[in-house]
Amino acid sequence: MRLLLGCFLTLVFLQGDILLKEDFNSLKNWEPLTFEKIKEHSTYEVQNSALVAQSQNSASGIKFKKTYDIYKYPVLSFKWKINNVYKKGDATTKQGDDYPIRIYVMFEYNPDKASFFEAIKYDIAKSIYGQYPPHSTVNYIWSNKIQKENIITSAYTDRSKMIILNSGEKNINTWQEHTVNVLEDYKKAFGDNPPSRVTLAIMSDSDNTGESSLSYIDFIEVTNDKK
Repeated sequence: MRLLLGCFLTLVFLQGDILLKEDFNSLKNWEPLTFEKIKEHSTYEVQNSALVAQSQNSASGIKFKKTYDIYKYPVLSFKWKINNVYKKGDATTKQGDDYPIRIYVMFEYNPDKASFFEAIKYDIAKSIYGQYPPHSTVNYIWSNKIQKENIITSAYTDRSKMIILNSGEKNINTWQEHTVNVLEDYKKAFGDNPPSRVTLAIMSDSDNTGESSLSYIDFIEVTNDKK
């Protein structure tokens, strides 16, 4: 029964409280997310109605193909599991900036609302990469170790915030389910209102630590705050 329902609901934009639900019966609505300087890519495949992410001294992700309005649908729910954390992993340093699994929300850059200097910076980036980079991101992570704060600024850029939902070896090999309000988390993390258009991405990376991991996501759901 779950398989049949999953086939019907998998990443279909629905009416009402639920915008989308991904039960991972296929990856047809996702596309690769790779980085120019990183040659070794993590792998993503569907097994038994779950996403299996594997990283071995590698980094890449998958990105949902459609965007949506975060102000209309701010609530994100998902269920994940990991087999291990990274011994060298540390969210506060570039050398340790790897995670067995992360789900992040990419906020779309809007050139019509950019300041003069911001517009120059993003235009240069577009000329190099062929498209605008995200305005900002909120990353929900399984931290490799316990941190003092649950919201950490990325070691690479202040436009990316890491929000810790699980930490360390506690609860590894067991499913963990989370529901978060992305809009409220963005305001806490950045102290400002975000751009309206967003998309989702999933990543398992280990290129900085040189380690390996195996992780799973059972489902992802996006809803409004009335559910």
